[in-house]
Amino acid sequence: MASHLDLEEQEQLDELKHFWKRWGDLITWVLIAVLGSYAAWMGWQSYSAKQAAQSAALYDTVERAAVTGDMALLDRSVADIKDKFASTSYAQQAALLAARLYQIKSRPNDAKAQLSWVIDKSGDEGYQSLARLRLAALLIEDKAFDEARKQLNAKSPAAFAPLMADRLGDVDMLQNQPAEAVKHYQQAWKGFEPNAEYRRLVAVKLAALGADPEDAAQETKK
Repeated sequence: MASHLDLEEQEQLDELKHFWKRWGDLITWVLIAVLGSYAAWMGWQSYSAKQAAQSAALYDTVERAAVTGDMALLDRSVADIKDKFASTSYAQQAALLAARLYQIKSRPNDAKAQLSWVIDKSGDEGYQSLARLRLAALLIEDKAFDEARKQLNAKSPAAFAPLMADRLGDVDMLQNQPAEAVKHYQQAWKGFEPNAEYRRLVAVKLAALGADPEDAAQETKK
């Protein structure tokens, strides 16, 4: 009996040796690849967490500078976060915040630079559209109407469409194009939720032009 068991064990060992001789290298490389991928994933997770923590800390500095009005600190901290963490949402938020403060402090060129950076570098369409709206407002102040239209006509999420249309209507009015202004204001009015406060403001603009937003709504239903 013992001899029989020994023979079976030997056969199993021989089969195992044959299996590993044929497939051992492949299995080893597969395991290395799997473990390597896991290690890389863990490394990326750790790197991402570190990036997020550091960019959040820098953004706190930007906020503190904005609240205290420390423009020298704002300049440095915004430059740092854009340089080191350009791909993070904190960098885009910092640039938008800085642009607003630069505008308040009568530094329009710096404000435009920050907004242009968000438009060019951000991968978030929401941040890009918000930057386009604010940049368009600054361009309108400069009477750079063609550039403002370019920003307002750029592709943006549907949620921003009414705001873009309203601002285009403002440009039309400044360029003495009331008929075009009515069209854009009507587009804006239709795009806002019925109870939106902004919708009432657009309705006032239409009324000042002798237009009824409901006219456009009725045309749409036909």
